[in-house]
Amino acid sequence: MKIDYDFIMMLVVLCFLLSVGDVYLGELDGVISPASSSYLLRAIKLAEDNNASCLIIKLDTPGGLDVSMRVITKRILNAEVPVVIYVAPKGARAASAGVFILYASHIAAMAPGTNIGAAHPVSMGGEKIDSVMIEKVTNDAVAYLKAIAKERGRNEKWAEKAVRESASIDAETALKKGVCEIFAEDVNDLISKLDGRTVEVKGEKHTLKTESRPVKDIAMNFKERLLLLLTNPNIAYILLLLGIYGLFFELQNPGTIFPGVVGGICIILGFYALHLLPVNYAGVALIALSAILFILEIYITSGGLLTIGGIISLVLGSLILFESDVPFLRLSWEVIVIVVIIIAAFFIFILSMGIHAQFKKRATGKEGIIGMIGVARTDIKPSGGTIFVHGEYWNAISDKSIKKDGEVKIVDVKEMILKVEPVESV
Repeated sequence: MKIDYDFIMMLVVLCFLLSVGDVYLGELDGVISPASSSYLLRAIKLAEDNNASCLIIKLDTPGGLDVSMRVITKRILNAEVPVVIYVAPKGARAASAGVFILYASHIAAMAPGTNIGAAHPVSMGGEKIDSVMIEKVTNDAVAYLKAIAKERGRNEKWAEKAVRESASIDAETALKKGVCEIFAEDVNDLISKLDGRTVEVKGEKHTLKTESRPVKDIAMNFKERLLLLLTNPNIAYILLLLGIYGLFFELQNPGTIFPGVVGGICIILGFYALHLLPVNYAGVALIALSAILFILEIYITSGGLLTIGGIISLVLGSLILFESDVPFLRLSWEVIVIVVIIIAAFFIFILSMGIHAQFKKRATGKEGIIGMIGVARTDIKPSGGTIFVHGEYWNAISDKSIKKDGEVKIVDVKEMILKVEPVESV
């Protein structure tokens, strides 16, 4: 029996090609948050399910929440496909939590003009931490990063320095110090340099085959984009305000429905966002108090004192709502100023309209019709008659006789009957 070696070789090559998956490409851009961890966990699962050649994550972050960072690093360390963290594009950084994520990767890469470092723990809530607690937190972070560095064979000494001294280095220095393994201009350059590299995945050697493989992008889904939006302090602040004022307006005007529905949705999303952020609930209370004061101003004459109190309460609540040493977890001054101006202007306008209405002569009702000039449509006697005034016919009486078509002035209203006098006698 003759063996067709060419056919066998073709089958071997075909099986090999089929066993090598595509290159999957994701991106973490911004604060490391629950949205980031949810996205990365899904990206790794997708790459694993499709037997990806590797998963590349472009990283650009100022840092973020410790709990989200640990979820990400734990998943990368236990991934069943090679995970490549690539600090890119030019000008990007892997600061704070980003250092841990890059260290956890199977292969770390950086683009020109990028940097890594400044991983010293920072209080998210802005509260004062005593020196003993700071030392505990720092030691824990050092031990965690050094353990990851040892697992991945990266520079342990610099890892400790990044945490204890907030050390930072550029991409070229990171390559020299063994913090990263690849210096790549862009994703295409990175894919080319990854080809043929051998990494250990779950205790087994894995040789990357990335050259000429299709690249599949992994975008955030709706849930992850919503989570990302909610973890923005400015968005959480606006949602909270919309929720509070929407519910107050609905309670003041039952049956309006729209303010209640919008307010209910916004306040639920707002409180969910606050759950994800380091919030000061005294700030929430002050913002709620400001809404109460503004609403009361509509119903109680205070000469503007309630409005002033509402503005002060709103400003103070906004300032202390998020107390954090981290810039990306603080409210923007621009947002605070714009929101306070809009709300204050609205209620000042309502107040001014109320004051104007108090001094304006009433145009309807008993007070509104007294003093008007009408025309007698019949003779007017003490026993009665009919006049035409303000586009309407009215029954009228007069102490003096008034001829038909004569002008009359209304002087009183009694039980839907007008008392009039002839104009010439006034």
